[in-house]
Amino acid sequence: MADLYITQEEYDDLVEELVLKVADDHYDFDTIICLARGGMRVGDVFSRVHDMPLAILAASSYRKAAGTEQGELDIAQFITKTGGEIAGKVLLVDDMVDSGVTINKVIAHLKKQYPAITEIRVAVLWWKSHSECVPDYYCEFLTNNPWIHQPFERYDAMGIERLREHRFDTDQLIVD
Repeated sequence: MADLYITQEEYDDLVEELVLKVADDHYDFDTIICLARGGMRVGDVFSRVHDMPLAILAASSYRKAAGTEQGELDIAQFITKTGGEIAGKVLLVDDMVDSGVTINKVIAHLKKQYPAITEIRVAVLWWKSHSECVPDYYCEFLTNNPWIHQPFERYDAMGIERLREHRFDTDQLIVD
């Protein structure tokens, strides 16, 4: 299983492709919910393109070893959202469906906490073949289940001092 490295341009292209796939399916959702952290960038684009508020639900299981080792799933009790209640048709967005455990548990959580939800569809950039969950929309199906390195992961476990060093090393001095 080789790792998959994604550039910022590739990432942006996948997000736009996903937005268009949902649009082409004519799914008329009432609420966009993204899973923090991986789904926040994806959800932000959906929110901007559809001119709708973005609801954010924090859910995390990859907290160990700088985010590379899955642990116990933690789902926030509340969702952050402006502009009305969470009801009707929901588009749940994330970066990927890996094992599927998170998505399945989040869907169960949403149905329990928000009984006014009538339908939930899932949209992700990557769907791994070992997943127990099948997303409604995806860009890439990954049969070899690689570890995906996303462009913004360079900040994982960086810390403020390494960020300062990085900024100093990349600054250009202009001499007249």
